[in-house]
Amino acid sequence: MSKRIVLICLFMVSLIAAQAQEKLNYAEVDKQSYELFLEEKWPELIQFSTEARKQGIDFFYLQVRTGIAWYNQGKYRNAAPWFLKAYANDQSFEWLQEYVYYSLVFSGRYLEANKYAPFFSDTMKKKIGFQETGVTRLAFETGYSFNQDFEELKTRAFSTEANLGEDYGEGFFLKNYSFHSFDLSHRVAPNFSLNHNLTYIGVNREAMVDWSGQTNSPIRINQFNYYINPVWIIGKKLNISPSLNLIFGSGDVYAGYLNRDSSKAYSLTKTSYSDAVFSTAVWSDFGNFSPGLEFNAGKINDSKFTQLSSWITYYPLSNTKLYITPKVYFKSGAGGFGWNAMGISGGATLGKIHLSGQYLFGEMENFVESAGYVISNFPGKSDRKIMGSVYFPLGKKYQFVFRYINQNVTEKYQVYTGGYKSNALEYTYLKHTITGGISWNF
Repeated sequence: MSKRIVLICLFMVSLIAAQAQEKLNYAEVDKQSYELFLEEKWPELIQFSTEARKQGIDFFYLQVRTGIAWYNQGKYRNAAPWFLKAYANDQSFEWLQEYVYYSLVFSGRYLEANKYAPFFSDTMKKKIGFQETGVTRLAFETGYSFNQDFEELKTRAFSTEANLGEDYGEGFFLKNYSFHSFDLSHRVAPNFSLNHNLTYIGVNREAMVDWSGQTNSPIRINQFNYYINPVWIIGKKLNISPSLNLIFGSGDVYAGYLNRDSSKAYSLTKTSYSDAVFSTAVWSDFGNFSPGLEFNAGKINDSKFTQLSSWITYYPLSNTKLYITPKVYFKSGAGGFGWNAMGISGGATLGKIHLSGQYLFGEMENFVESAGYVISNFPGKSDRKIMGSVYFPLGKKYQFVFRYINQNVTEKYQVYTGGYKSNALEYTYLKHTITGGISWNF
C-alpha cells in the first residue's frame, strides 16, 4: 500500500513539473513580458525573459524590455548587450539610440558609445551633445611632495657608519619637489581619441660630499615630460592604447675633484639627461569584467628595460559606482624576466563624490604605471605606494580632484675607493605628495 502511495506522489510531482515546464509560445511571451514591463516588475521580467530564451524564443522587443529592466535597476553593464543586440536589428528608433549611448557611457565604455553615436539621428546627436571631432577635455593639476625625513638624513653621520677613512663618499637627499601638469584630449574620429600631457617637475635636493671633511650644497633638477596617447577601438570592443612618454631635464651635480697639485676641491656643474618610454595597452569588456594587458619598453637612467603587466577590473554593481582592479607587473632585470610588483586599485561613488585608491607593493625601480603616464625615473627604488583621490563635480562640465600619495623610497650613500664604487649604505625615507586639479569636459 505504501509503495502505491509513493508511486502516486511521484506521478503527481512529475505532472506538476511537466505543467510548469509547459512550452511557451511567441504570443504568450510578448504578452507577459509587456505586462511585466508596464508593471515595472524588473526582476520578474528578467527572470521571465531568461526562461523564454531557454525555450528558444527571442525577439526585438523582448531584448529591449530586458535591457530596460537592467537599466532601470542601474545595472548598465548588464543592460548594454541587450540594447546593442536590439540595435543591430533596427537602428531607426531614437529612444533605442539613447539607451545604447547611455548604457555604454554609464558602463565606463565611452569609446564604444562614441563609435555608435555618428549613426544616430541629428536630433539625438544634439540631445547627447555629440561632436564627431574636437576638443573633449582640458585639465590642470599641480602638486607638492616633501621628504619628512630630510633633516634627519642631512645630519646623519654616514661617513662614520661607512668607515669612510680617506675614501670618497656622497649622498643626494630629496628635500621636496613641485609639479604642474596640463592635459588636453581631443577626438580625431568617432572611435579615435588623442590625449596629450605636458608636465614640469622642479626638484630640490641636498648634496653631501665626505672627503676628509664634509661639505654640502643644495642642488636642483628641472624636468619636463611630454606624453602622447592615441586610443581607438578595433572591431566591436577591443580597445588599443599605445603611448609615448618623452622625459628630458637638466640638473646640478655637486662633486669633489683633485687639482693639479693634488689638493681637494669641489664644484657645482650642470648636466642634462633624456629618457623615453613606449607603452601599449589593450583591453576589452565582458559583462562585469574588463581584462587588460600592457607592454612597456624604454630607457630610464641609462638603463634599458621591458615591463609587462596584466589586470582585470571587476564591476560588482554592473556600473562604475564600484569597481576593483588587481594588477600584476613583470619586468626584465639582472636575474632575467620575472615578477616585480603587484597592485590593487578601486573606486566608489557616494552621491556626487567619487573616491578612488591604489596600493602598490614590490620592487619598484624605474617603474612604469598607468599606461606609461606615471614613471618613477628619479634615483632610488620603492617597495610600497599608497594613493587616494577624491573627485567632485561642479556643474555638468567641471570636476575637481584632490590626491594624497604616501610612498617609501630607498636610495644609497655611495662610497668610492680610487674612483671606483666600493661600498654603499642604503637609507629609506617617507615621501608625502599632495595634489589638486580641475578638469573641463566639453
